[in-house]
Amino acid sequence: MMPNAARSAGMTYPPIRYTAPTGAVSATFRPAGTPPDLVGDRTEVGYLATRLSTDGEFGLYHYAMTGPGGPDPHFHRTISESFYVLSGTVRLYDGAQWVDATAGDFLHVPVGGIHAFRNDSGQPAAMLLLFAPGAPRERYFEELAERARSGRPFSNEERIEFLHRHDQYEAAEPSAGPSSSR
Repeated sequence: MMPNAARSAGMTYPPIRYTAPTGAVSATFRPAGTPPDLVGDRTEVGYLATRLSTDGEFGLYHYAMTGPGGPDPHFHRTISESFYVLSGTVRLYDGAQWVDATAGDFLHVPVGGIHAFRNDSGQPAAMLLLFAPGAPRERYFEELAERARSGRPFSNEERIEFLHRHDQYEAAEPSAGPSSSR
């Protein structure tokens, strides 16, 4: 148990969840060079840590864009989403403006925050996507890839049903104003 002094010193850690007297050997290692779990027409996704492997705490994905594309502005009702650019240039939308983000740039979007991303350059770009708490985003990525492979676009009703099933709600982009390209 955590000493009472530490708990009363103003620490705001979550409630204790692990109560065994000693630590456990329970880590999961994924080596560099592991092939992506999903390869689509313009994306490759590595499932680094999923809702299942983190007991629902978070989902972490390596998201590589091999061509142009990305979702329209949207928000989530149950999860936050964070972006950490690893390479290339990713256009990130924070609900107010688009920014050309490059390696080392980070964007956190709280639950309900409007956001989007895209690869406008068509050049390779990669980022880490973090969803918290963990959500079954693997199925979202897989269904998009399956639909793209089929060559059959969503009808408007199918698209809305698909997005809502995956906690994604469209948001209108405010009228075009200045955007930052650094």
